[in-house]
Amino acid sequence: MNKSDLVIKISKKQAHFKRVDIEEATDQLTGLISNALRRNDRIEIRGFGTFSTRKRDARLARNPKTGSSIAVNSKSHLYFRPSKLLRQLVNN
Repeated sequence: MNKSDLVIKISKKQAHFKRVDIEEATDQLTGLISNALRRNDRIEIRGFGTFSTRKRDARLARNPKTGSSIAVNSKSHLYFRPSKLLRQLVNN
């Protein structure tokens, strides 16, 4: 499901909201989450999960085609940990 599919599903369930308002709300939500992750803040949505960033240290990697060593700089990556409730819903 992509963002436009999400907006359509919400607008069908919540007919009293305008589709434009739902689009604006999803844009605001994704913007707030993105900005918080950019600041290395942790976002916890109860019953859904936790978003955070983790740091990967600099390391030497190998080019699989040539076998030569490549220096990879340190970087942050996104991490999502689903809540216990979400895991149960998916597994049942």
